[in-house]
Amino acid sequence: MSGSLRSTATEIVRRLQDAGFAAFWVGGCVRDVLLGRDPGDYDIVTAALPEQIEALFPRTLAVGRKFGVMVVLDGGGQFQVATFRAEADYQDGRHPERVAFGDAQADARRRDFTVNGLYYDPVGLQLHDWVGGEVDLRAKVIRTIGLPAERFAEDHLRLLRAVRFAAQLEFEIESETFAALQANAAKIKAISAERIRDELIKLFDSGVDGSAGLRPGARGFTGDAGLETGAPAREGGTPNGRRAARGLELLRESGLLEPILPEVAATVHCEQSPDYHPEGSVFNHLRLMLEYLPAAADPALPWAVLLHDVAKPVTASRDPQTGGIHFYEHEKIGAEMAEKILERLRFPRKQLETIVTAVRCHMQFKDVRQMRKSTLRRLLLRPTFPLELELHRMDCLGSHGRLDLYEFLVEQARELDRRPEIRPPLLTGDDLIALGMKPGRSIGRLLAEIREKQLQEELTTPAEARAWAKQQL
Repeated sequence: MSGSLRSTATEIVRRLQDAGFAAFWVGGCVRDVLLGRDPGDYDIVTAALPEQIEALFPRTLAVGRKFGVMVVLDGGGQFQVATFRAEADYQDGRHPERVAFGDAQADARRRDFTVNGLYYDPVGLQLHDWVGGEVDLRAKVIRTIGLPAERFAEDHLRLLRAVRFAAQLEFEIESETFAALQANAAKIKAISAERIRDELIKLFDSGVDGSAGLRPGARGFTGDAGLETGAPAREGGTPNGRRAARGLELLRESGLLEPILPEVAATVHCEQSPDYHPEGSVFNHLRLMLEYLPAAADPALPWAVLLHDVAKPVTASRDPQTGGIHFYEHEKIGAEMAEKILERLRFPRKQLETIVTAVRCHMQFKDVRQMRKSTLRRLLLRPTFPLELELHRMDCLGSHGRLDLYEFLVEQARELDRRPEIRPPLLTGDDLIALGMKPGRSIGRLLAEIREKQLQEELTTPAEARAWAKQQL
């Protein structure tokens, strides 16, 4: 699909140029190709006005006509095609009240970061750099175009985007840009919860925005040597995890963590008992866990990591006799806190409930060797078990490093997979009614007893279950 997107994006530029309008690829797609990555989408800028874009392409969407932004539907993809803009009047720190159209160089000067301010002509095979983006790309630097305070004042979401780009690309944030970011961090609260959520998902989710797979020495455009990127993963961690962990650290250092996730910010100074947590604070624990985030992870996993110990700061107590630190019921209170946090960030209900379940249940894993067979199998059969198991693995790797319980559960899950007859219940309510039971709560209680005996392997076939049920009746 990526090759098809690229050829269609090239053809759109060609069509605009043939009609007499300057046109280029711009922004992230240019940056990504220079880094040897496959862009997930292609943005195009042009001298053509919205009505002229409509006249050239049969299928368009006027997503932001007054701002010069159109979407061209072509080749099974959607391509944002925007008219060159010279300036904008930002009143709310996010949306421009008005815009003035200009040329390509003026359009470049009003963009956010230099590495996103590169323009490429895929027809003439020419790269245009009016803001120093190529130098910063080679130096692995995130720098605003123009004065940092002005760029962040125009659009407060750029504060969070600076952190995301630095983490995902493994770049450094230029000192003046970072100082302005810290000075303006509190302004992120003016941005809608949905926008903040989407940026955080991209920051922590290794599968978003192509963050996995920077290819060292990859060739970019025809005639370009490509840019050296990437570094070896830390021992025991993963490249995706390293980026996610650095994202969390940059949120803290920039001052963005407190206004966005104050509950997570509270973990920075929350100490833990060194016998189980030699890594120190809860925040250090979360950061180390994220370093083990696998590629193509469940999208809920980074959030289960971030929130599984979110209640430790409010439940911390110290044993007066031993001096040990305890966090009684932190999983229960943490589940309640996690639900409120995810509601605040407008997470979809189904994903919210999945994450909250993982938070609520994560302490059960320490007792799995002592569980009754039926209790253990209920845990293994939970729809959220794969997520919970991966959370447990990362919980161990981010603290004491022992994986004996994880390996025990993996083997138990394999054994259960070899016993498919255990998964479906032996009897249903209709089966009990057929045996003479009247509908009511007693049916549910009897079904629960039968299920318990099935998971204990005391009843193994429907016939045995019917016989046992008749005895109870």
